[in-house]
Amino acid sequence: MKIALGSDHGGFFYKEKIKEYLKSKRYEIVDKGTYSPEPVDYPYFGENVGKAVVEGEADMGIIICGTGIGISIAANKIKGVRAALCTNEFMARMARSHNDANVLALGQRVIGLDHALAIVDVFLETPFEGGRHERRVKLILDIEEGKI
Repeated sequence: MKIALGSDHGGFFYKEKIKEYLKSKRYEIVDKGTYSPEPVDYPYFGENVGKAVVEGEADMGIIICGTGIGISIAANKIKGVRAALCTNEFMARMARSHNDANVLALGQRVIGLDHALAIVDVFLETPFEGGRHERRVKLILDIEEGKI
């Protein structure tokens, strides 16, 4: 599985740690920046990861900023992105199994690194259940396309 990673300066440390962790688990990584802890604007990196996922450059995405809020809002502006800000494993499991989330958002200032890695594992290992949840995910796509 190929994972696109992106962060602003507020999530740079976790991005680098998550990148190392995922490589050790044999995931392929597409690093969409930022590449240093110097201050940058998070919307660019949410956009970069979102586009990588919807254009097929990566199977899933992980984005990180200080809280995860801003970068998840930015990523969700890309048609086809379902970015979910998760602060625990239950949220990550539900984001994948019920909402077919394709981008995980994390906040470096909100959760500890070990906890973030556990959330990443759950997110990447949980399949979408489909079934009754498919209709709701399709409704989200219909909203994006202005059909409803």
